[in-house]
Amino acid sequence: MTIITDLKLLYESDESLWLEETIELLRQKQFHQLDVENLIEELVSLGKRDLARVKSLLRQIIIHLLLLQFWQVEYERNHRHWIGEVKTFRYDLNNHLTTNLRNKLEDDLDNIYHSAVDFVESKTDLTILPEKCPYCLGQLLDDDYLPEKDS
Repeated sequence: MTIITDLKLLYESDESLWLEETIELLRQKQFHQLDVENLIEELVSLGKRDLARVKSLLRQIIIHLLLLQFWQVEYERNHRHWIGEVKTFRYDLNNHLTTNLRNKLEDDLDNIYHSAVDFVESKTDLTILPEKCPYCLGQLLDDDYLPEKDS
């Protein structure tokens, strides 16, 4: 049995060990022995996971900024919690962000915003939320930015 076949079988039975073996082959520049099909699948999956993670974090930032800005009924009781959530999500997002992922967030900001609005409306019964995202990506990522409370 060849190494390539062994790697393909290994992928099916022990993905963690497959990954270790693949990394070692890459380090040794043994490219001809790689399980290219599964390596491509894993890289595509990794890219999708990273994008989903940063979209989710950005959505959470938007949700909490909308709550801070527009949900007056709960503001006094929850604003400190919401600010803490924004700080935590920003920290996590900025730790995972690359130039490429930032560009993808910029391109998909409208969709991310609308999913955040959908959540906030279902949670709060608010109907006064802006149709377009009132925050630019720079504000959403800025550790010091918080919107002014809507009066």
